[in-house]
Amino acid sequence: MNVTHIEHIGIAVKDLNEAIRYYEKVFGFKCYSIEEVKEQKVRTAFFMVGQTKIELLESTDPEGPIGKFIEKKGEGIHHVAFAVKNIEGALHEAEGNGVELIDKAPHKGAEGLDIAFFHPKSTFGVLTEICEDKKY
Repeated sequence: MNVTHIEHIGIAVKDLNEAIRYYEKVFGFKCYSIEEVKEQKVRTAFFMVGQTKIELLESTDPEGPIGKFIEKKGEGIHHVAFAVKNIEGALHEAEGNGVELIDKAPHKGAEGLDIAFFHPKSTFGVLTEICEDKKY
C-alpha cells in the first residue's frame, strides 16, 4: 500500500462551533473549511497542522455514525486517516492481508476525497480511513 502521509485525524464533537472556537483560541489554528457531508450525516470543520489536518465532526442526525459514536463513547478521537495512492488497489491489498473492510469500494467524503474505512476489529481498535485525492 502506498501511504504518503497522515491525511487527517477525525475528532467527534457535540458542538462544532464551540470546538472551532477552542482550536482557534487555544492553538491559534484557523478553520479553513466547514462542510456538510449528507451521506455521512455529519458537519465537518478542518484545520491544517503542518501537512496533517484536524477534522472536527458534528453529527447532523443522532442515528448517524458520529451521533452513535458520541452516544456510546463520548466526544474524542474518532478515526485516523491515511492518504494513499490508488485507493482501490489499497483496499484490495488490505483485504488480501486479512483486514476487515467497512467499505469494499471508495465513496466521496469531505473535501471531495475518495474514502474508505477499515473496521477497528482489524486495526487494533482504531477506526482507520484511507483517502485519495483524485485531483492530483
